[in-house]
Amino acid sequence: MSGAADLAEAAGIAGAALTLDAPEAAALVGHLSRPPGDRRWTALVGGGGVVMASMSAKDPELGHIDLLAVHPAARGRGRGRELVRAAEEWLRGQGARQARFAGNPPCYAWPGIDVRYTAAACLAESLGYERYHVAWNMTADLGAADLSVSDDLARLERAGVTVRAAGGDRARVAAFAEEHWNERWAWEAVTATGLHYAERDGRILGFAAWGSRPSWFGPMGTAPDARGLGLGRVLLRRCLAEQRAAGQSTAQIGWVGPLRFYSRAVGARAERVFWLYRRDLA
Repeated sequence: MSGAADLAEAAGIAGAALTLDAPEAAALVGHLSRPPGDRRWTALVGGGGVVMASMSAKDPELGHIDLLAVHPAARGRGRGRELVRAAEEWLRGQGARQARFAGNPPCYAWPGIDVRYTAAACLAESLGYERYHVAWNMTADLGAADLSVSDDLARLERAGVTVRAAGGDRARVAAFAEEHWNERWAWEAVTATGLHYAERDGRILGFAAWGSRPSWFGPMGTAPDARGLGLGRVLLRRCLAEQRAAGQSTAQIGWVGPLRFYSRAVGARAERVFWLYRRDLA
C-alpha cells in the first residue's frame, strides 16, 4: 500500500498523462485507494510513473492492473514496461495466476484500455497480453437531453409506485441490489453520490445510482416482475438531472449493455470503447 504522499504524486502523474480523463484523474486515484474492505491493492509510484493493481476479492487467482500512467516527460525510457512488470510481480506474490488490464468491479477506473490510449494497448500486446473482450460506454449530453419525469411520476403514482432519492434507505436498496444481482452492485449503491429507487407497498422495485465510479452513471436495475412499468427511464433521468445540477455537462454511462434503451431514453450515443486484455502469469 502507499501513503498519502505517494498517492498525491500518483494523482499528479495521472493528471498529466491521462489526457482523456485529466479532470478526474486525482479522483480516480483516490477512488482506487478506497476499495471494498476485502480487496488487496497497491500503488507503485516513482520515476515519473504510477501503476495501481488489485486482487479480485471474488477470484483469489485473478489480478488486475487498474491504472497505468507515465508522465509525458518520462516517456520513451521503458518506464511503462517496468511498472507493468513490477505490478505483475506484486500480483504473483499475492497468489495471482493471471493478470488483466480490465476493470475490477465494483471499484474500477475503466472497463479496460480505452482504444484511444493507443500506446497503452501497444504496450500490453508487446508484453504478451491477449485481447479477449470489448466493452463500451455511452455519453449523455446533459444540456440537450430531455430529463423531464413529471408525467411519468404522475402515471406511476396512479399505479401505486413512488420514486424517491435514497437517504437513510441505502441499506435497503443495497440489500435489493445484492438479492437480485450481486454484492458488487450493492457496494456501488452504498458508495454512490446519488441513489434513487422505486417502491410499491413497501417493496423496492428498482434502483439507479451515479458517482460510485467518479462522475459516471450506474449501476441500474429493475426487478424482473416490475419491468414494463417504465421505471428505468425515470430512475435514469432522475440521476442524470442530479449530475447536471452538480455541474456536469455530460455523463458517461459505464459498461453499457442495452444500447437502444439509453439512446431512446436520453439520446445517449456510444462513444468510449475499451479493449480488455489478459495474460497468464508464469
